[in-house]
Amino acid sequence: MLAQLITVAIVLPFTLVFIYAVIHEYKRYKSEGRASYGLVYDEETGTTHVTGFAQEEDWYDPNEFDPSVHNEPEIKTDNDNDRA
Repeated sequence: MLAQLITVAIVLPFTLVFIYAVIHEYKRYKSEGRASYGLVYDEETGTTHVTGFAQEEDWYDPNEFDPSVHNEPEIKTDNDNDRA
C-alpha cells in the first residue's frame, strides 16, 4: 500500500501539469485557431526557444545558423571594475 501511495504522489504533479497544459492549449485553440510552433532564434542571447508563429514570421533554420556571426554579450568580471 505504501509503494502505491508513493507512486501516486510522484505521478500526480506531472499528471496535473499535463491536464493544465491541455486545457490551456484547447482554450487558446478555440479563441485563436490553429497555431504553428517552431524554433525562434534570439540573436541577442544566441539561444533558441519554441514558440508559436504568426503567418508572416520567419522560422529558424538550423542549417542556416552561423556561430561566427553570434553577438557575444559583454561579460563583466570583478577585475573589470578595479580598472575603472
